[in-house]
Amino acid sequence: MTKNFDSIETKLIHAGEPDPRIGGAVSMPVFQSAMFETAGEESYHNVKYIRLNNTPNHIALHAKLAALENAEDALVTSSGMSAITTTLLTFLSSGDHFLIQDTLYGGTHTFVNHDVVKWGISFDFVDGADPDSWQEKLKPETKLIYVETMSNPLLQIGDLEAVTAFAGEHGVLSVIDNTFASPVNFRPAEWGFDVSCHSCTKYLNGHSDIVAGAVIASARLIEEITHKLNHLGGTLDPHACFLLHRGIKTLALRMKQHNESAQKIAQFLESHERVEEVNYPGLASHPDHDRGLKLFDGFSGMLSFELKGGLEAAERFLNHLTLPILAPSLGGVETLITRPATTSHAGMSPAEREAIGITDSLIRLSVGIEDAGDLIDDFDWALAES
Repeated sequence: MTKNFDSIETKLIHAGEPDPRIGGAVSMPVFQSAMFETAGEESYHNVKYIRLNNTPNHIALHAKLAALENAEDALVTSSGMSAITTTLLTFLSSGDHFLIQDTLYGGTHTFVNHDVVKWGISFDFVDGADPDSWQEKLKPETKLIYVETMSNPLLQIGDLEAVTAFAGEHGVLSVIDNTFASPVNFRPAEWGFDVSCHSCTKYLNGHSDIVAGAVIASARLIEEITHKLNHLGGTLDPHACFLLHRGIKTLALRMKQHNESAQKIAQFLESHERVEEVNYPGLASHPDHDRGLKLFDGFSGMLSFELKGGLEAAERFLNHLTLPILAPSLGGVETLITRPATTSHAGMSPAEREAIGITDSLIRLSVGIEDAGDLIDDFDWALAES
């Protein structure tokens, strides 16, 4: 674990791997042991125990994830929501205030809008692309600002450079959910973000067979978050660690296909007479396209769109597709499609969804690694039939 590599493709394979390899094993073994023999640890948090997320499987993943975003340290958790909620609860207490982007993943929105207030924490939603409006909502008790790399599900790109500048100027923590981009397309630490969160269920694992999360930050911040997680109990099982460790090694190859195929499909949909609007920042017509070109190495495999004819047209279209799987989540090797109003953002009220532009007819597409031409043919047929 002493060698450093410049390319993310090499880091994905070699960063964080045990040196020497454990028993000579090329693949990281699964340490399916709940506890480990004590070795004179003075701190509770250093005792080797699955719930403390510090088995050999966890340690190898932490080093690899940190290397991918050129950060100091990382921590895996039981889910993406565990990564987000544990991070927020580490740095926010009763009486504190924070700013958070208004359009974001429904689970995060619901947690913020319905749960944190119970603990005496206040917040304000802000437009991630309008930094001039943040100042008026800043308070003496403001502790952090939270955004997404690309908003779920409308694929908006906030002024991420302004976020870190604002945080530095006012002494608040900058936190970003980097799930949609992945470290292949964006590395928050390189742009000054303090904390990066991921749902590893998505692109990092890539095979739709585990639920996991990660937090990537400085060693000091990860130590604080780890102590909170150790008490909240959001542990990632060693076998899930093994699957994430295995899945992550192909991330660069998968993201290349996701990026390329999503671009082709977005262009096809944008040109189709039955499509009202396409939200994909790789399109020159997207209002945040130029900002994305500056920030990202690729625009990922996520897009959303509206059909002419509203909800009825959307449901007919979904029912006629043969390749995409109608299912929640995203970032897997298979193409997944859904209406956010019924899945990722179902926990929000209709009024809350409407306020941030998520209609009942909006379709969200997670482009897999199938042949883009086959997917386009399927979309073309379904649009004709609907």
